Amino acid sequence: MALRNIRELGDDVLRKTAKEVRDVTPKVKELIGDMFETMYAADGVGLAAPQVGILKRIVVIDVGDGEPLTMINPEIIETDGEQTDYEGCLSVPGKSGIVTRPNYVKARAMDENMKIFIVEGEGLLARAICHEVDHLDGKMYVDFVEGSLVDNTRTEEN
Repeated sequence: MALRNIRELGDDVLRKTAKEVRDVTPKVKELIGDMFETMYAADGVGLAAPQVGILKRIVVIDVGDGEPLTMINPEIIETDGEQTDYEGCLSVPGKSGIVTRPNYVKARAMDENMKIFIVEGEGLLARAICHEVDHLDGKMYVDFVEGSLVDNTRTEEN
């Protein structure tokens, strides 16, 4: 496994639509491993393949409440409720903004063996699924920010 460069806001690849994955090849498995390693190294909870410059419909998520999640060709099939909170992105380092997302999400995806599965999530997991699936369609959380972005890199001076 290897760390990949995370593309940042302004990189054209982040605004393109990712292509469906038809087969899980050794190269795709390597990408998934690299994505997890890159996400953990950057202290993230989710990462989409376009964020590392690969236009494939693959996301990895780990919100710290169980098994890490690999979603190939994910599709949100149901949502309910809403939550409004600060959201950030590894592709927009040092910034966050208030975004309203569904509080509950049900999604269909494939695992690394191309077996279809359903995942349901609330709270942070629901937010992460929506955020990462948006990346696959060339959308970023900054498109949905209510108000303006907050600079998280500023520190208080004594």
